[in-house]
Amino acid sequence: MAELDDKVVELNIAVRPAPDGATLVHLSGELDSSNAERLNQALSATLAAPPERLIFDLSELRFMDSAGIAVLVRAAAAVATVHFREPSAIVKRLIEVTGLSNVLRIEQ
Repeated sequence: MAELDDKVVELNIAVRPAPDGATLVHLSGELDSSNAERLNQALSATLAAPPERLIFDLSELRFMDSAGIAVLVRAAAAVATVHFREPSAIVKRLIEVTGLSNVLRIEQ
């Protein structure tokens, strides 16, 4: 039986204004229960004075679990328009399975 790899995968978060006035949140690595609170904290200043549009760039996010989805749902509830940009196949599938693709826009 193979040993499980206990290596912790880093979540990198970059929050910055986009040229069109939206706020861009770039996520890379893995978003799960071990680091979802870091994203929640990173978004707290942005959501204190919510932008009109929030764009999550998920192009480099390799994995996300339900804790990550919960953070995205809380952010989406505070902002008028939220977009998920270029999610990987596994992340896109999670967004679809949870029904978020019916209420939030996915950009490929």
